[in-house]
Amino acid sequence: MSSDPWGRVDETGTVYVRTADGEKVVGSWQAGSPDEALAYFTRKYEGLVVEIDLLERRVKTTDLSAKDAETAVSHIREQVDAHHAVGDLEALRRRLDKLTETIESRRTERRAAKAKQSEEAKQRKEELVAEAEQLAASEQWRVAGERLRALVDIWKGLPRLDRKSDDELWQRFSHARSAFSKRRKGHFAALDSQREEVRKRKEKLVADAEALSGSRDWGPTSAKYRELMQEWKAAGRAQREHEEDLWQRFRGAQDVFFQARSEVFAERDAEQRENLTRKEELAAEAEKLLPVTDLKAARNAFRLVNERWDAVGHVPRDAKAGVEGRMHTVERAITEAEEAEWRRTNPEARARAAGLTGQLQDAVDKLRGQIEKARAAGNTAKAEKLERELEGRQALLDQALKGLEEFGG
Repeated sequence: MSSDPWGRVDETGTVYVRTADGEKVVGSWQAGSPDEALAYFTRKYEGLVVEIDLLERRVKTTDLSAKDAETAVSHIREQVDAHHAVGDLEALRRRLDKLTETIESRRTERRAAKAKQSEEAKQRKEELVAEAEQLAASEQWRVAGERLRALVDIWKGLPRLDRKSDDELWQRFSHARSAFSKRRKGHFAALDSQREEVRKRKEKLVADAEALSGSRDWGPTSAKYRELMQEWKAAGRAQREHEEDLWQRFRGAQDVFFQARSEVFAERDAEQRENLTRKEELAAEAEKLLPVTDLKAARNAFRLVNERWDAVGHVPRDAKAGVEGRMHTVERAITEAEEAEWRRTNPEARARAAGLTGQLQDAVDKLRGQIEKARAAGNTAKAEKLERELEGRQALLDQALKGLEEFGG
């Protein structure tokens, strides 16, 4: 018979293990010596120790579920309770009892964590629903649409709640998205309808512009094109696929007209510049008649120059006043010479001039007397007013005296 502190083998080969409740039969051993029997069942005990060690580490360091951990404990406990090993089986039972407590504690912690996670997820989903419902009323179509899509991705990344809560929140979330999509669809449908009306309006403007492109009525047609451009700008934008094409046609029609106008104006400007050169030559020829010494010869020469002047066409507008002014200066000089000649030969005009000169002289003398009296009386304002009047009468007198001199005295 052989024995150790935790077991023995009797003479029949029966192996026993010692427990607090007395010896328990472990099994029968007939293959070898009693020591080998004890060694064999001791190794089985050590195997159970290793299994418990591993299970304790898994429970503490991994995310092993409580259910799986309890199954593993139950499996080891069955082996311990079957007394198929030699060793301190009670110590193993205490370790398994403690491990069971640990598993239950972990289960409680996980339930609390899961409940907290679920509550946080519910709160987050309620926030997503509230934001989605707010976005449903937005008219920032692109920004709000992108944000709603982002909210869907956030929702998918959150844990599911209990079916009732999750379904209720999802229904509100989905309804908000659908409401926004419906409003956006309606908005863009209305916008498409509006842009279609714009397209039709611009088609009409293009047709009008193309109809005018061959016009040679430069002024009115230019004005009409300005009106068409104002209508184009006020019409708004058509669909993107039509807008550019319509604009190219509209602009092209204008280009045809204005290019033709530019060519005609360029030709006209060249002709007018040539006319200007000819009129400048004629003005220079007329200016040689000044000063007028022979009235009859000057009058005849100017008439011939003026006939050639009238035969020349238009000149550039910005040069017209200058060159015509030169001719008018010569014409006025000849006219003044004619008037002077007439006055010299007209007795009645001389008499009228002499009478006017006398009247003006009397008026000047009277004003001077009034000025002296006003200053003597200290009435400076009245004196200054009379002096201004005197300046005017004196200028008329000087002119009349000059005219009288032209009559020879």
